[in-house]
Amino acid sequence: MFPSTTVHSWHDRALSTSSRGRMAPIVPAILSAIKTLTNPLGEVSAHDAQSSHQDALVAVLRTNRALLQEQLQKESSLEEVRRLREEVMVAADWFGGDTEDATWAFVQECLLLLLTLSRQLSAELKLFQQTDSLSAARLRTAEMAPPLPPDVFSVAQQQTLSASLQFVVCLGLCPYLATGVGVSLGRRSAFGVMVDKLVRGGTVPAAGCRLFTTTKVLMQLTELSCLATLVFTRHLGDVLAALIQLGYQPRHAERSCSKEGTMHELRAVESHTCKEVLRSLLGKVYQPMIVKELLILQGGPKQDKSGAGGSSSNGTASGLAPTWLKRVCGRLLSERLMQSNGVQAVVRAILEGGTEANADWRKCDCVARILVICPQQSASADSYYGQVCRQILELLHFKDQLTAQQHQRVATRAVLLMVQEKPNFAHQYLLTPLLEPLHRCSTASDEVDSHAAVEECELTRCVTDVYKICVVGNSPSASLLGALEEVLPVIFTLFCFTKQNVSHLRAPCEEILLWYLSHADTSAARSALRQLSGLQDPKNEVAAKFHFTPGSDGGARLSSREISSEEDDALYEKLSEEQWRLECLMQLLADLKHCDLPGDFFLDLLQEMASWEAAADGEREDDPELDITTMTLVEVEQRLLAPSANQSRKLALLQVLAVMVDCVQHTVLLRKTSQVVDFLMSLLQRACLGLGQASGPVLGRPVESETLRLGIGVVATLLSGPKLSQEDYSSMWRLLPPLESLSQKHPEVLIQQLASDLRAVIATHGAYRPENFPAVASASMKPKMTVKNTQTGANNPQISPHSSPPDRNAKSNRPPASFGKSAAKVSPEGRTSGTSTLHPPTKPFSDWLLEACDPDVPTRAFALRVLTQMVKSGNPEAAHNQEKLLMLFLENLEHEDSFIYLSAIQGLSALADSNPERVLERLLKDFHHGPSRTTSNKEHSLEFRLKVGEVLMRASRAMGELATHLGHPLISVFLQGTRDPDQSVRASSLSNLGELCPRLDYTLGTLAQELCSCLTALIKTEKEAEVRRAAVHVITLLLRGLSDKTTEVLSDVLLDLYRALKWVVRSDPDDVAVLHAQLALEEMDDIMKRFIFPKQKLQKKIVVLP
Repeated sequence: MFPSTTVHSWHDRALSTSSRGRMAPIVPAILSAIKTLTNPLGEVSAHDAQSSHQDALVAVLRTNRALLQEQLQKESSLEEVRRLREEVMVAADWFGGDTEDATWAFVQECLLLLLTLSRQLSAELKLFQQTDSLSAARLRTAEMAPPLPPDVFSVAQQQTLSASLQFVVCLGLCPYLATGVGVSLGRRSAFGVMVDKLVRGGTVPAAGCRLFTTTKVLMQLTELSCLATLVFTRHLGDVLAALIQLGYQPRHAERSCSKEGTMHELRAVESHTCKEVLRSLLGKVYQPMIVKELLILQGGPKQDKSGAGGSSSNGTASGLAPTWLKRVCGRLLSERLMQSNGVQAVVRAILEGGTEANADWRKCDCVARILVICPQQSASADSYYGQVCRQILELLHFKDQLTAQQHQRVATRAVLLMVQEKPNFAHQYLLTPLLEPLHRCSTASDEVDSHAAVEECELTRCVTDVYKICVVGNSPSASLLGALEEVLPVIFTLFCFTKQNVSHLRAPCEEILLWYLSHADTSAARSALRQLSGLQDPKNEVAAKFHFTPGSDGGARLSSREISSEEDDALYEKLSEEQWRLECLMQLLADLKHCDLPGDFFLDLLQEMASWEAAADGEREDDPELDITTMTLVEVEQRLLAPSANQSRKLALLQVLAVMVDCVQHTVLLRKTSQVVDFLMSLLQRACLGLGQASGPVLGRPVESETLRLGIGVVATLLSGPKLSQEDYSSMWRLLPPLESLSQKHPEVLIQQLASDLRAVIATHGAYRPENFPAVASASMKPKMTVKNTQTGANNPQISPHSSPPDRNAKSNRPPASFGKSAAKVSPEGRTSGTSTLHPPTKPFSDWLLEACDPDVPTRAFALRVLTQMVKSGNPEAAHNQEKLLMLFLENLEHEDSFIYLSAIQGLSALADSNPERVLERLLKDFHHGPSRTTSNKEHSLEFRLKVGEVLMRASRAMGELATHLGHPLISVFLQGTRDPDQSVRASSLSNLGELCPRLDYTLGTLAQELCSCLTALIKTEKEAEVRRAAVHVITLLLRGLSDKTTEVLSDVLLDLYRALKWVVRSDPDDVAVLHAQLALEEMDDIMKRFIFPKQKLQKKIVVLP
């Protein structure tokens, strides 16, 4: 540190003054003297504007200094200040007495007074600490505020000190900096240009000594915290520039203080002292400020050649930062960066001052690139990246909400740049520590404490960091994807766990998995899917004896698994877990709607399944009898277990395919024409494999035959599409060999003809197109109902429709010409397309009645839907046989298969719409008393009544304006149903009331009291929560349906309904019922607001005057 004069005499004088009873106001007197020295006088006028400013400044400096000298000599209040100033002057070896340079004389006077103030404050602070500690226990009470220390300045005193420091820096420091060192005064203000010319205009014989003197005194002032704050908050850059120039400027570039050799030796000592002071200063000051000032110094400010202050801020630069300064600043910045929290200091220095809204991503990218590049001053790249990478990862966990996004953006960008440019260092120092908790999930062992395998906070931080880097950063690279692939099974297992629980980790895990599957190479992504679905040997999975458990903060942690002692329970748990993992995986694939990966994976599995039959045929032909005499026991065991292992893999593949087809839409699996063609290629190849078998695909393989028909229909549909491109035809070119095999070897003539026609269309790129091509294609997609029907129709095409039940639905094997345009519009599920009828026109009504009694479920359901369509379309035969249809539908309503009774429900709804009086009367009777048919199963009476309730609800929806005429009998039965002993019937009745009552409009008014009494009684007395929910929901539907008519229709009961709803909100223990009540209250609130405050409408009214 700079040498300084001791303050013992000052301390003794302060003690003696205190012993007299009070402290003399020396500090205010010193500040008054400083104010006299720096107080501006009136303006000085002159003829030459430029010279007048410099002359006026010199005159003011001399006048103020002379005035201060006069006051010190004459005024008694400043006598103590004069004595203290003289003591400082004697101890100051740098004071030169009277000098002709007015600016330097003024600077010396300011430095003397500031040193006087500093030493007096030091003495008073020491005395204050001693006296305060002695009198604190005796005098101070709990209500008393602590006394202010003597170094606390008022606002006016701070302004005086700031002005004096500014004079010192502008007149005694900045003009003596070398060109390019620091920000010149000429670039700060017009006054700075004039000051710079004033000081540099004359001959400065000791510029280096003056710079050293000013810097030394300023650093002595900073020993007091109150003065250090004033110096460093405004003049830190200038002080750093002076210290760097004094300590590191090369000898050939510096200005010599004297021509004598002894002065050069002194300069060497001074340089070493400045270096030590600089090192101490860099360690004490707020690091972002240091980094910011060093960056400014390193950049080198531009200076105007003209020297006109502020006249042109974009003028050409007369000098940039010298090379030695850039090198020193770079080394100092590298040291700041590699120290503890150095990365954060650099980030704050560059980004501080902005907010999240206006954060510039280019600045973040610049900081990230600075962090990635290893400085030349570093001892080794390993040591640099070892220190910096750890701090980069800490930026991801920044807590300050104002700057967290900026810091995370810098950290994310730095990680991605390192992964791309320095993959080896990134893997060692970034990715490995980042993914370490996930790796521990795979390598956990029983030796580790079960409660500390991986804690919740570690897992949450790891997943969140990976999400920020991968998903938010979104810059995939081979190294990043490879590192993520190693922990992908663990992340997927964690995702499956979060799907079963409420966890904030679900969304990050899902986004990470989707990001990897979307950006990874196709082969790597398929391999990952195979591993996650269990089709490959597990690798990097969660340790066998560990599993994820819920954490206390909504996350998850890894803990040991309790092994079940029962084998059946363990097996069930394993199978359930595998099934759940498959469902979660399919959900991920379903979310990849704009990616080809789901389709490619699906086709890959189909291709593998298609290769099974060929491989099985080859094994049957080539596999000789097993000779175990020449084999070891291990080989025999492996040979015997191989078939079971293959069978397990096949079963696993079939399970994956089944879940995929069930959970993922076809638009996601086959989103491109090429994928559809690949799917058809796999299908046709499988069909060609069985052409050589004796049974044939029709008689021996009915499922394959129907599948082949559908596949050929899909090919025909593709070829019938508008404007097929050449790429589409080129992708279909692969279908020619299997189509040729089918056209030559398939036993069915229809399949042969279709395959031949499709092959011709593909080969000619659509130039050849057979007649009636779309109709034939649609006919090929219509599946046969059952194999038994096909065989019966083929053997006996003239069978009577009145034959025995097993042959009632017999159909002839009609040729392709029988499929007309109306048949071409029928979908395989029996739903119609457009306005065409559902059944072929040649089928009589009696045949459909017979097929509706067929024991085969698909045949019966299809016939019921056809009959329903006939009723809806007003078929004359259906209208004439409504009684038969009613009995038929009621009979099928009791069927246990949902496909049958749902079709019957649709039929009864259609009948109720066409003949409401007769059908509704029968349905209401059955709903109230149960099935009236003698052959009905009384044990299933409840199920039958609920199905009839569904029919009545659909009929209520379809009534429309007829509800006011037909609704009252239904209301009566439904109100009686609310008193049924069974809770399901009560809930069904209330549900039907909710559908019917809003449609009655004003006719509901006569039943309002009865309806209100029923609902309020159920709400307050019903024990079953399901029935109470239904009652509250009826009120909601009633208010929503009546809307603005509520105040008129329900005027007498509206208050009772309101009180019932409020009672539910306050007293009902069921949360769902409370929710329904709140929704009903919101509806009522909206209605009353519209009633009390009707919407104002501006209307023009024309009045005809008489």
